[in-house]
Amino acid sequence: MKQEDYKSKFIELAQSVGALSFGQFKLKSGRISPYFFNAGQFNCGESLWRMADCYAEKIIASKIAFDVIFGPAYKGIPLVAVISVLLSQKTGKKVPWAFNRKEIKRHGEGGALVGSDIKGKVLVVDDVITVGMAIREVIDMFTNAEAEITDVLVALDRQEMAPGSASSAMQLIESEYGIKTHAVIRLDDLIAFSGEKNDAQLNLNDLKSYRAKYGV
Repeated sequence: MKQEDYKSKFIELAQSVGALSFGQFKLKSGRISPYFFNAGQFNCGESLWRMADCYAEKIIASKIAFDVIFGPAYKGIPLVAVISVLLSQKTGKKVPWAFNRKEIKRHGEGGALVGSDIKGKVLVVDDVITVGMAIREVIDMFTNAEAEITDVLVALDRQEMAPGSASSAMQLIESEYGIKTHAVIRLDDLIAFSGEKNDAQLNLNDLKSYRAKYGV
């Protein structure tokens, strides 16, 4: 399987900054995972820019239609800002963006939302979806707004069953709310990448075994 350029670039970048690690990691679910992803490691201007560029390439490649991009607090805030800049550069179009505060501001302009007016189709960008709580909070936030969340884009889709379910967190979001979900990379992409790179093949069997045991 040949990787799209942005997928290979993302995996290599994630490994280079320590955001993607291989080994044995105990997850909140109690599962022992052969890999771990921590978007908090994209913590300098260069790595954040390159990460956001992969998101922008995914948005363009997938032809995701939207009127505004939204980044949930807190990790989604710097991410949505940089993605909007890159998309503007690549497409030559204005790209409205917004984010939320965790605490409602009681003075000044007030409210929980910051940035562009949120109307029409909304694309939510975040780092990962685990049990989907952050996305559900955003959905509740927009209940009475003149907007509809139509798409969600994250960095990584683990493609594994959510605790207590035969579906993944992303599949549950799609089935419960009718929202299309996208990811820059999926577990299948990590497996394909490990199969193509000689120095990554040591991880291949562990990734395949985990996929077989917990995958959807």
